[in-house]
Amino acid sequence: MEVRRLRQDETDAAAALHRRSMATIPGLEAALHTPEQDRAFYRDRVFARGPILGAFERGRLVGHLASSPGWIDQLYVDPPHHGRGIGRGLLDRIKAEGCDLQLWTFQANARARGFYAANGFTEEEMTDGSGNEERLPDVRLRWRGEHAA
Repeated sequence: MEVRRLRQDETDAAAALHRRSMATIPGLEAALHTPEQDRAFYRDRVFARGPILGAFERGRLVGHLASSPGWIDQLYVDPPHHGRGIGRGLLDRIKAEGCDLQLWTFQANARARGFYAANGFTEEEMTDGSGNEERLPDVRLRWRGEHAA
């Protein structure tokens, strides 16, 4: 597996992977955004915020992690590739920086919650979803890095 930063011209592939992954979350309304809106979000917002690390197998994007200082903004693995260490590999890259990390995920996303718990994250805050666009209850998780205050 090759891990490297995504180029601007690869953000559409990241948006498509994001869409496939989101379709596996119970209760999430798939029609909330169109594929074009997803592509625009990745091109104009995610890529602009900070680096996106991509995991590639035989030249195909199979996972990605987008971050901004102290936050994991997006971490998705293509569903057919779940359970193969791709997410952990991406996560280990950012954890190696030793900084405190936080992220949000949906409470209904049991797979993600289990993954983060297994990787040292603790659940710190739960909401009713009124503050997110999807209106689904979510949870904020935190990993305390070795250099965190």
